[in-house]
Amino acid sequence: MKDQPGMFWGIGVGPGPAGYLPLAAMQALQQADLIYVPRAKSADTSVALQCLEGVAVAPERLREVEFNMDPDRNVLREHYAQLAQDIAAELQAGRSVAYLTIGDTLTYSTYGYILAALKDLLPAFPHRTFPGITSYASAAAALDWPLGVGKERTLILPCPDDPATLQREIDTHDIVVLMKVGARLPWVLALLKEMGIAEHCAFARRIGLDGEVLANDLRELEAGDRDHAVSGYLATMLIRKTALEKRHQQ
Repeated sequence: MKDQPGMFWGIGVGPGPAGYLPLAAMQALQQADLIYVPRAKSADTSVALQCLEGVAVAPERLREVEFNMDPDRNVLREHYAQLAQDIAAELQAGRSVAYLTIGDTLTYSTYGYILAALKDLLPAFPHRTFPGITSYASAAAALDWPLGVGKERTLILPCPDDPATLQREIDTHDIVVLMKVGARLPWVLALLKEMGIAEHCAFARRIGLDGEVLANDLRELEAGDRDHAVSGYLATMLIRKTALEKRHQQ
């Protein structure tokens, strides 16, 4: 173990076309001895790595980490604890480490768990977290969809488990950014259509990647088709309760 631990960087990549990466984070990425890349257990490739397309990274610097988003919190706790121990060992050996995550580093991200665990293991370790682009900012840009105009109130919300809860949130806010939709997508679409607001809402999935879906009007969007062209994985819903006010018109 060296006297001084290596540097640790948290870097958000994507979500979306290649190039969504701050210049300062790019410099850190080039300096890192090791780059930890998360991959969902159900996926063949890492989306985070796909977001780095065009960036030259030597394969021997990559450490792929398989994530199984088990609903059992004890299983997840053990997973994050073990991963933090592995990273801490590399840092204590004097190697610099970058950890990639999709979107912004500290907005509903696994990186937050890793950072907290590392702080417990190495209270004074040198580190820097780079802000990234949130999925909803990327979706809004791809769809030309304002996330807030004037004094509109915007709520950022992981998708509830039932329609009644979601409807209450929509009723009490001007805009709802719905994340972590997943398998709930069919009933979310049904609710928006039932409320008569589907035409004011937008949907983005896998922005800049294979299987991209962008929709500015949800009335014709269908979930769960046989080709899985539309699903709630890596998807963000932008919900507007009323039509966007056109302030440029008299």
